[in-house]
Formats: sequence, C-alpha cells, structure tokens
Amino acid sequence: MTTEPTVERCSDGCLRRGDPLGASAPPVRHWLLVEQPGPWGPHPWRDSSLPEDVVAAIAAQASAVHARVLLIRRPGRAQPGLRRWAFVESTPGRERAWWSQVTDPSELTDLGLAEPRGELSTAPIYLVCAHGRHDACCAIRGRPLAAALATVRPEETWECTHVGGDRFAGNMIALPHGLYYGQVPPEKAEQIASRYEVGLLELEHFRGRSTYAAPVQAAQELARSHSGNTRIDSFRPLDAIHSGHEQWLVELEGAKLEVRAVFHRSDSPLTCSATVPAAVRGFELVRWLDKPH
Repeated sequence: MTTEPTVERCSDGCLRRGDPLGASAPPVRHWLLVEQPGPWGPHPWRDSSLPEDVVAAIAAQASAVHARVLLIRRPGRAQPGLRRWAFVESTPGRERAWWSQVTDPSELTDLGLAEPRGELSTAPIYLVCAHGRHDACCAIRGRPLAAALATVRPEETWECTHVGGDRFAGNMIALPHGLYYGQVPPEKAEQIASRYEVGLLELEHFRGRSTYAAPVQAAQELARSHSGNTRIDSFRPLDAIHSGHEQWLVELEGAKLEVRAVFHRSDSPLTCSATVPAAVRGFELVRWLDKPH
C-alpha cells in the first residue's frame, strides 16, 4: 500500500528554512477597511456580496488616495445590522483612523477619503489575516491567532483579507502605526498588543513598519537589535541613499549604517498556491558608520 507524500504548507516551509522576517512589511501609508462578514472568496472583492458598482467605486476612491483596501470581519461571528468602515493613516507623527458606519452598501460609493470624516480615533486596531481562500496557511494559523486576541481585545480585533507574506502566517498588523508581525502564535498575541499600547515593539516577530522602505526597515532592525531599544519611534529615518548594487547607506536618528539585500532560492514554493520555488530576500550589515548606543 502506498501513501501520497505530505505536501508542506508554505508557513511550515518558511519556518523550516528560517526565512528572515525582518524588512518584509509591504509599503502602505493609508488603509481602507470595510466590514464585510465572510465567507471571502479567492478574490474577496469580486467574490463578495457587494454590488459590482459599489466595489468599483470603492476601488476608485482608494486608488485616488493610494490606500490599501482590506475587508474586515469579527472573528467567529457575523454582526447583523450596521457595518463599520475606517480610513486609517499610518504616516509617522499623524497616526490615526476615522471610523464610520453604513446601513446600506450604496453608502460606500461616496466615502470622502480626500477629506476623511467620521469618528476620529488613535486607538489600536489589530488586523489578523485569516483569508484562507487566498492561502490555507492564513486560515490555519490566522484564525486561532485572531480568536486568541479577540478574547483579550474584543473591540480592537478584526480578521482581514490578504496582507502580504502568506508564508509568515499568522500575520498580525497593529494600526494605526502600520506595524507588521509574522509567525505569531496565539499565545503571543496579547503580549504584542500590550507592548504596542505602551509604545514598544516585540522584535521576535516584527516584520517592519509599512511606512518605510525595506532597506530602512532592515537598518532599523539592526540598530534595535544592537542597542536593545524597542520603542516604536526609535531610529527615525533621516536619509537613505543607494550606494551600490542592492546596497543602501541609511542614516537614522542615532545610527548610520550600510545594508545590502541578499537573496537565496527557496527549496519549496513560497505560497501554498505557487508551484515552483522562488527567491527569498534578506538583508545583511555591510558596515557601521555610527553605531547606536
């Protein structure tokens, strides 16, 4: 009797290979979050129950202000009646969100994102990717993470659609600052939230801040690891200059260093839906010009 070989999930492959988490946060400064109870299909907007004209209007409005659009829902339960939506700004020094609610999807065709309206808030918003139809790992690892976080932060916690980096599931984002965390086990959710709420990072699972380019994220990671300074606003970027092939000179507030991107080919696909291996990017220190203290 023969058995079929076990297919390795992308998140298991990532952990086995030790793919670097750091400097992997996608670039996002503005977010549009729209509550839409599941299920979500592989293409959540196209496959959602929202009317096509509403979907097109939302996409056009988000594109005009360069916002990333995510569907959100409460973990484990559908909410009847009013649905909430939020426009979130993660620009350093201006971190905030505007919350509104709608009774009819047609109201989403005029969100007024150029001049945001709604209830202004700087309170935490925790997003956990649980988009299993996009990648199974997001459901397998994301839903238990969202459930655990919702037990201690019920009002702040949302499941969301694809955020990038499926192999790093469970993926968690702390808004309004745009802090990406990956490979978060359910038992670490409360610790990450608690530290965020007092202005600190949890470096073990930190992927980077979405408002900064990857070389800056890498330089900040090296500076924080060297100094032990885990404050969210530490090592503010002052300048980043391309200094060679895949190499950057990054000046931070309190440190200056040169970093280089390095690549290696994975031995398995990077997502559960991919069929061939691909390049994995990391960063390494070239030299310190000014070490942090």
